[in-house]
Amino acid sequence: MARPTNDRIMGILLIGLALLGLLWLRCGWLQVLGGSRYAAYAVAQQQSTNIIRARRGSLVDRVGRPLAVSVPVPSVFANARAIDAKRQVAEQVGSLIGRDPGMIRERLERDKQFVWIARHVSRDLRPELASLRGEGIGTIEESKRLYPQGALAGHALGFVNVDEQGLEGLELAFNGVLRGEDGWRTTMRDAKGSQILGPSTIQADPVNGLDMVLTIDSVVQQVVEETLDWGMAKYHANGGSIIVMDPANGALLAVANAPAYDPNEPAASPMEARRNRAVTDMFEPGSVFKVVTASALFEEKRITPDEPIFCEHRSFRTPGGHILHDHTSHGILPFRDVIKYSSNIGTAKAAQRLKPEELYRYIQAFGFGRRTGVELPGEVSGMAKPASRWSKLSPYIIPIGQEIAVTPMQLAVMTAVVANGGSRVRPYLVERIQTTGGRLLRRHRQEAPVRVISRETAALMQTILASVVESGTGQLANVQGLTVAGKTGTAQKLEPTGRYSHSRYVASFVGFGPVPDSRFVIVVLMDEPHPLYFGGVVSAPMFKRIVERLAGYWELERAMPREVAKLP
Repeated sequence: MARPTNDRIMGILLIGLALLGLLWLRCGWLQVLGGSRYAAYAVAQQQSTNIIRARRGSLVDRVGRPLAVSVPVPSVFANARAIDAKRQVAEQVGSLIGRDPGMIRERLERDKQFVWIARHVSRDLRPELASLRGEGIGTIEESKRLYPQGALAGHALGFVNVDEQGLEGLELAFNGVLRGEDGWRTTMRDAKGSQILGPSTIQADPVNGLDMVLTIDSVVQQVVEETLDWGMAKYHANGGSIIVMDPANGALLAVANAPAYDPNEPAASPMEARRNRAVTDMFEPGSVFKVVTASALFEEKRITPDEPIFCEHRSFRTPGGHILHDHTSHGILPFRDVIKYSSNIGTAKAAQRLKPEELYRYIQAFGFGRRTGVELPGEVSGMAKPASRWSKLSPYIIPIGQEIAVTPMQLAVMTAVVANGGSRVRPYLVERIQTTGGRLLRRHRQEAPVRVISRETAALMQTILASVVESGTGQLANVQGLTVAGKTGTAQKLEPTGRYSHSRYVASFVGFGPVPDSRFVIVVLMDEPHPLYFGGVVSAPMFKRIVERLAGYWELERAMPREVAKLP
């Protein structure tokens, strides 16, 4: 009997030793191999690290009017594990903040200590939300981007997401400058999860984002947007763009597009409305491009203003067999009147005095075929193929604005060359960057203007373009008491077949004034207006409307229109 008893005792001892060995192995596993992991769990239970958000910099217009600011607002979260009556709490919170209780309950069903209930709710709800703390509901103060003037300059400003990351416009282009650097705070917390501020608290303060002063003038922008809305309704256009620029330095006073959208509610508008047409859309410019052709002819001394050109009485067959048309029949016209009355035939015939390489050099010099460099994302370069790729027809139709694609911003640059005396300037929107306290960190540095045409050629073009407004195709742009200048354009759009449409047009007008010391350039472009579609009928009156409304604000010197000088 002793032997079996001893065997049983020995078996129990071995089992005990085995269990003890397993226990030691487990302890070793926890202490050696898993020690750091469990230590991290302990620290996570005892410590709380919170991000301290940096304040996003503000955007203001040229005189300090706020265009984009960030304000503190509460956001609602919940400890889903601590809430038992999830349905009741969901209905209570939903009715308070105006959100779907079903959505809130779905989030409360998650096995998490932290779930978002609603971001960026009204500050007025803070006292009522505080009463729900015992129910496992809490609030965190976050920053929300606001655009105090609504849709004003929305395409230039852009917008941000719920975490204040720039998604479009200047908000995207200068996101790194505006957002700053977040800070953090590490504290101990008690068994209930509440923070214990004390000697053990460690904190790194945030670095707030920088403020930006723009060249935009809110008054000018408002007038331009109202005029664009008026034009869209009157001429039934699909879209449009208007740009106002200082020709001396390229400062953009207004950039407007239609359809528009409110950056406070970007998701409420389709993507089509959020597109910044002024820099992303390209089109054949049509007759406004004759500014480049005429400037090149004068600069190269291939023609004089009074030299007669036979305009073929409305129809002209090119050597390649293509037929050019004029809207109105013209016989012999002095070249100044070829531009004044916008004769396609007269311009094309005169342009044959330029070699393709010469005209292409001026196309490049005026800024076409390349980005202007304005600080807006999504800018395209347009299309201007080199002379080596021109067809036999190209020398006849490129001078009248076909077979080339441009943007409204490029047209503003082109017009400024004539308005400022012959130099190309780079358009810009950011005047200076500064701290919240106003300490200047960076000011716009104007690049050296690029001489494109001589002052004499620019003065001659100013005189001819003033005649366009006084008695040519742009008479509806004439402003009583001011001498302004400009050029009309009516371009047929291409159909999917590659042929020019007879029902879809782009109507444009580029203008400046007061001549000769111009203080503004205005580009007006309307996409597919109907039934009226000529640039001189659609876009020219919009130019006039803008200038008349802003003349007093700009304190423009009034002078009776002067007679176009007779030049040799």
